[in-house]
Amino acid sequence: MEICQVPCYVCAREEDGRIMELRFEPIDHKSALGNIYVGQVENIAANIGAAFVQISAGERCYLQLSDVQDAIYASVKKEDRPIKPGDEILVQINREAMKGKLPAVTTNLNFTGKYLVLTTGDKKFGLSNKLSNDDRSRLSKWMEEEIHRPDKEYGLIVRTNAADASKEELLRELEYLKSLYRKVAVAGKSRTCFSCIYKTEPIYISAVRDINSRSLEEILTDVPEIFQEISGYLKENSPEETPKIRLYEDKLLPLYKLHRLETALEEIRHEKVWLKSGGFLVIQQTEAFVSIDVNSGKFTGRKKMQETYRKINLEAAGEIARQLQLRNLSGLILIDFINMENPDHQDELFHVLQKHLRRDPVKAKAVDITPLHILEMTRKKVRKPVIEELRELR
Repeated sequence: MEICQVPCYVCAREEDGRIMELRFEPIDHKSALGNIYVGQVENIAANIGAAFVQISAGERCYLQLSDVQDAIYASVKKEDRPIKPGDEILVQINREAMKGKLPAVTTNLNFTGKYLVLTTGDKKFGLSNKLSNDDRSRLSKWMEEEIHRPDKEYGLIVRTNAADASKEELLRELEYLKSLYRKVAVAGKSRTCFSCIYKTEPIYISAVRDINSRSLEEILTDVPEIFQEISGYLKENSPEETPKIRLYEDKLLPLYKLHRLETALEEIRHEKVWLKSGGFLVIQQTEAFVSIDVNSGKFTGRKKMQETYRKINLEAAGEIARQLQLRNLSGLILIDFINMENPDHQDELFHVLQKHLRRDPVKAKAVDITPLHILEMTRKKVRKPVIEELRELR
């Protein structure tokens, strides 16, 4: 599909007939997010607790100093000294450049599979909060030997998809991730500075890998080469899901028109979003935060005014959670819901929003409601907002 003048791949996630998420990747320029490099420390800014690392000549990245305790050095590190300019270390891009800010890197390398994430810096064992108590107990027992291994050099996170995995599948992926980690760690110590020693999958592979298997009904693509790639990935990693992929070949109705991707793109370009009730949202991105205002608009409920406001706010909570994913908005987010006098209604709204946010693949959290009735929340920054990506694709 072409967005403006730049040919690119578009990956969309649809739920209940609505587009929930969009990702873009120019055909001739793959994203570097998740790539691992032999970086060189350019300078230390102790006053802000950061270092600046080059991953290629003139390409600088931001690294938090608190993050370098377990760094893997490609250069010889003499004695137990702090990091210094000239040191060569392995770094992974964990946040794209956005709004004039440098891309961010971490020395806590992450190797992501369908069921597990292996981490080199944080050596703890963790489980997804979205797993049930029964699943958490069962999976912990399966991983018990690995958790208590005395020579373990890495941490492990069990993902939500692990709930549907067999013990054999889980342990097979663990061995694969361990071998990948060792390969990168060994290669990194012998490669020249600025080498890229690990590249992440294309967006269409990572999207299939990351989606919750229980909610995945069908995978559609109209690109034969991508169909072959995804089919191969599924046969190797999730053979039970291979029947879910289908090559779309209807020449009369393009795939992007069938699923109304153009409508979703048009929606992203506008600040105002109408709700089914007649209310509307106004979404504005500033330098410091995202502002979302909820308005009653054309709502004509005949019940009491407070009940009217409650219904609009509850509908708005679900739509806000969708818009954050669709537009990929992140950082500090301030939501001005319609004021409600009943404290029980406020508590209900807060918990309903939290429920919607738990379905977000990106970590998002509602924090509190201020005395001025502004709901504060955060969403992790990983990729650029979609509107920024669209501008770059012009």
